[in-house]
Amino acid sequence: MPPAPQRELRELTRYRTSLVEERSRIINRLQKTLEDANLKLASVASDLMGRSARDMLAARLSGEVDPTVLAELARGRMRAKRDLLEQALQGLLKPHHRFPARVNNSLTLTRLPEAIERMSTEIAERLRPDERPLQRLETIPGIKRRLAEVILAEIGSDMSRFPSARHLASWAGMCPGNNESAGKRLSGKTRKGSPWLRSALVEAAHAAIHCKDSYLAAKSQRLALRRGGKKATIAVGHTLLVIIYQLLSQDKDYEELGGNYFDEWDRQAVQKRLVRRLEKLGYQVTLEPTSRAM
Repeated sequence: MPPAPQRELRELTRYRTSLVEERSRIINRLQKTLEDANLKLASVASDLMGRSARDMLAARLSGEVDPTVLAELARGRMRAKRDLLEQALQGLLKPHHRFPARVNNSLTLTRLPEAIERMSTEIAERLRPDERPLQRLETIPGIKRRLAEVILAEIGSDMSRFPSARHLASWAGMCPGNNESAGKRLSGKTRKGSPWLRSALVEAAHAAIHCKDSYLAAKSQRLALRRGGKKATIAVGHTLLVIIYQLLSQDKDYEELGGNYFDEWDRQAVQKRLVRRLEKLGYQVTLEPTSRAM
């Protein structure tokens, strides 16, 4: 059982995560209400809570019905979409739409953000002694401050409790299961662990695999070809946890290996695989190394 300060920190980060998820659910409900009123604002504005969308929505809820006037409230790049916005804002917002839309809009703009900010301030204050480990976690692709705080609250900053990264991954439920019978592998699904830690690692993995020319993105692409996207994301989450263990236990920052790490790691296998693919397409391949390859 972790010490009392860590247990208290876990409760705070988990409650903040619940507030963030609730805000997302309310935004989805607000979007559904607008869709029911035939207001297709979300189909043009990628972020319903962006400044342009917020201004247009506030004006619409205040009684403005002219789509041209509403579209003129667009800012920045959204102004190039004014014609589309005029079409998207021609719906009919009835009283039974307007009331829940106002309530949801108020929650997403003021009440919940204020509550989340207050929780974040309290969490940051409690994590002040662990500022250096937090900064180390933030050097990892896909992990920002909020996720770093959640991860540190769940696993702690002292890695001496875990003999190895494998023990940490097993405790967290982020390693493949081992279900065999009569020498046959029946299932490799992951074991049960902390759902809060797992959710944070998966969210970080989704962000990491979109970092261009990175080791984690290359690992995801390599695994997705054989195992599928979902399993590849879980595997990247497991890799992130191993990296976190190494950084915290060895007191060092993340070092990027690069997107071509696997190609450089086994050059001959890559050459054979690519040559076979070209030969199947009917080409005769002759390899001549350049000065860069030598």
